[in-house]
Amino acid sequence: MTSPLTHPASEGRWTPRLWGTLLVLCAAMFLDALDVSMVGVALPSIGTELDLSTSTLQWIVSGYILGYGGLLLLGGRTADLLGRRQVFLVALGIFALASLLGGLVDSGPLLIASRFIKGLSAAFTAPAGLSIITTTFAEGPLRNRALSIYTTCAATGFSMGLVLSGLLTEASWRLTMLLPAPIALIALVAGLKLLPRSEREKDHNGYDIPGAVLGTASMLLLVFTVVQAPQEGWTSARTLLSFLAVAVLLTVFVAVERRSAGPLIRLGVLRSGSQIRAQLGAMAFFGSYVGFQFLVTLYMQSLLGWSALHTALAFLPAGALVAVSSTKVGSIVDRFGTQRLIAAGFALMVVGYALFLRVNLDPVYASVILPSMLLIGAACALVFPSLNIQATNGVDDHEQGMVSGLLNTSVQVGGAIFLAVVTATVTAGAPENATPQAVLDSYRPGLVVVTAIAVAGLLISLTGLRARRPRQSVVVAKSTSAAASPSQESERVTVRD
Repeated sequence: MTSPLTHPASEGRWTPRLWGTLLVLCAAMFLDALDVSMVGVALPSIGTELDLSTSTLQWIVSGYILGYGGLLLLGGRTADLLGRRQVFLVALGIFALASLLGGLVDSGPLLIASRFIKGLSAAFTAPAGLSIITTTFAEGPLRNRALSIYTTCAATGFSMGLVLSGLLTEASWRLTMLLPAPIALIALVAGLKLLPRSEREKDHNGYDIPGAVLGTASMLLLVFTVVQAPQEGWTSARTLLSFLAVAVLLTVFVAVERRSAGPLIRLGVLRSGSQIRAQLGAMAFFGSYVGFQFLVTLYMQSLLGWSALHTALAFLPAGALVAVSSTKVGSIVDRFGTQRLIAAGFALMVVGYALFLRVNLDPVYASVILPSMLLIGAACALVFPSLNIQATNGVDDHEQGMVSGLLNTSVQVGGAIFLAVVTATVTAGAPENATPQAVLDSYRPGLVVVTAIAVAGLLISLTGLRARRPRQSVVVAKSTSAAASPSQESERVTVRD
């Protein structure tokens, strides 16, 4: 359904309420990114106060990833079926309560449970928020501008989270858990007044309960298996059996979706080459960056002896570059199209990662580390908004939640899988004689893997480059029902790819 706010936006006039709507949605995205980056710096303090083992501390991070990555598909389709506004606001309220709980608990299991609940709620706010934007702002320059601002808030939240966690952890790790609660409550109150009302999808041919169960189970098991694989061993019987179970669940899921009248994921949407490239690009983009941040954080704190705040400030130029460029990315997309920007961004990312291979035990920040941070920041500014625009272009309003959930799933699953691969690479090369130089040498193969992932993203994006045209046509399969004729199964839409 088209939002009542679509008409002013489509005419180029952004009313105060329209700006307020965008700010509420940006606040939720900001909180998701803020929460992910803040917890990492606080882990040592949490482990000391609650007397938690390293494996238990891992689940404070992994619990969030499990809830987020495992339920995104369900969250996206739920927003389409039950109403985007309703789903967004309920999930945001749960996020606020879970944040409050996380800052007050005194046991590891309760803290992990609060993190899982936060991840679960984010799995509903993220696709609902993105689909509210794509159904409120008309496709083209206006939506591109809105999405560039929206995705910039994610990068800004991630960067600020690193700095804030360094400051707040000096006082108490509990403040890092409590900080999102009041922000979420303010956004919730504002959202009740500002977010456009959306009706539930009426002609959805029923609820795909089997698909929801199978899709959620397969994603939960996949994320759980990947997170546990470095600890259990990639070739252990448990890991191999888990991957086999994931393959079986996904096979059954695809079979169910092909026959369902109202599928959780309509497989026809993946007939578009630009959609597939957006999903694969999202996996490579986030997977490479998460692996890079993981290794660089270890390098700065463990080998260089930098404080948490010092490390956060080292990453800050990348986030600052993204924030400064937020108002420009939309117009650049309008001019060059998403595919060219994604390819250019991945090229910058590859160069930035490769340059970081020069680091040693006594680096000069301005000449060794800063160039990589600036290149990676420029890459993020180009790639992330473009991926969101490319994934949602040419998709009907009633399926925006589904596509948004699919894109966010690609981001989270890519992050989980590639971080596990990078961790396994570093662990395999861990030296017996752990001198600082030997440890640094064990990090280099991980950085090579990170660079290779970015190269894969670049190659995927290059497959979509064609001769430049003012407008291009992309075939996006339409929803079909039992009575639909073959001629109704697809339509040609015009988008900038």
